[in-house]
Amino acid sequence: MNKISIIPVEVIENKIYLIRGQKVMLDRDLAKLYEIETRVLKQAVKRNIKRFPKDFMFTLAKKEIDNMVSQFVIPSRSQFGGSKPFVFTEQGVAMLSTVLNSEKAIEINILIIRAFVKLREILSSNMEIAQKLKELEQKYETHDEQITAIFEAINNLLAPPQENKRKMGFQIREKKILYK
Repeated sequence: MNKISIIPVEVIENKIYLIRGQKVMLDRDLAKLYEIETRVLKQAVKRNIKRFPKDFMFTLAKKEIDNMVSQFVIPSRSQFGGSKPFVFTEQGVAMLSTVLNSEKAIEINILIIRAFVKLREILSSNMEIAQKLKELEQKYETHDEQITAIFEAINNLLAPPQENKRKMGFQIREKKILYK
């Protein structure tokens, strides 16, 4: 059994981040998985830059780097060695296997793509659950009003009758005769 197949999908999943509304991986994390230096990975990408349009790979802005440091995704800015990191979308990771062109890169990419797919399935499942909850909320929203009305009616029936200040029915009024 080779070392590559031992990498659990969860390890890769933990290295996928949501940046600019896209699931991406950092160049340094990919380099570690491929067991190459980050600078080697970046050089290979720069030599083949036409293969990496903006929807495959982009460079992090200073604010995004600071945000990752503040959220403890990376311990410090120095982790990037003074250069802005490349981040790769799922398509960019797939393209890396053609640029790096090694057996290890191909095997690691297969694991990474599987991790992206698994995350997409989890997200899809969560969205389905959220939609069903929303539908149930809407369905029973009107029931809440109806149930409240029923409870009010029951409470009115259970409440002791209020005494009318005015007597009901036929009443005879007596005239008082005053004697002198």
